[in-house]
Amino acid sequence: MLVIAHRGASAAFSDNTLAAFAGAVDQGADGVELDVRHTLDRRLALSHDATLADGTLVVETVFAALPEHITDLATALDVCAPLAVVNIEIKNWPDDKDFDPTDRLAEDVVALLDARGELGDGRNLISCFHLPTVDFVHELAPGLPTAWLLGLIEDAADLIDRAAARGHVAIHPHHAFVNEDFVRLAHAAGLAVNTWTCDDPNRIRWLADLGVDAVVTNVPDVALAALGR
Repeated sequence: MLVIAHRGASAAFSDNTLAAFAGAVDQGADGVELDVRHTLDRRLALSHDATLADGTLVVETVFAALPEHITDLATALDVCAPLAVVNIEIKNWPDDKDFDPTDRLAEDVVALLDARGELGDGRNLISCFHLPTVDFVHELAPGLPTAWLLGLIEDAADLIDRAAARGHVAIHPHHAFVNEDFVRLAHAAGLAVNTWTCDDPNRIRWLADLGVDAVVTNVPDVALAALGR
């Protein structure tokens, strides 16, 4: 089971920062997960939240005016170069204040990866809770691995079937919804199961025993130790 550092090694460092990504590399993580949003000048800034600490929207702020700790996607990808996986979560949900139904953010992420020659290398994985957004990424770049992030799960079989039918390679449920049946159904449909966000060593070992493909965690060092790595 792969160990993916949630927003970098975020228990030890501020999340979505270059220090957190470098920390994930140093701790031996297999990959990182990070969050990308648009700025006013259409830069790709890494921020989990749509708003800054002072309440202003990231999308209404030029990149140069953002707090110093906020980095851009290209720089983060450079720091993450030693890692096997970079899970780029596109933040675009209808309830978010910066929701964009035109999916320009997805388009710009794909364009950046294309310019870097990283569309088909298999290292970058695009995920989003908004299924139309991740569908759009797959349409733009069929060779770029894509995954559907899930919140509340009521009918696992239906969600798995929908993800597989749309050509995605993985499904990303919260670990609380993962069980033997979920993993079996997903694998039968050809989907990897990458679960978020688990920090408990016993739970991490249990997920590995189920055959989960990757765990997203705030404590990659703890997860690796739990797995005997």
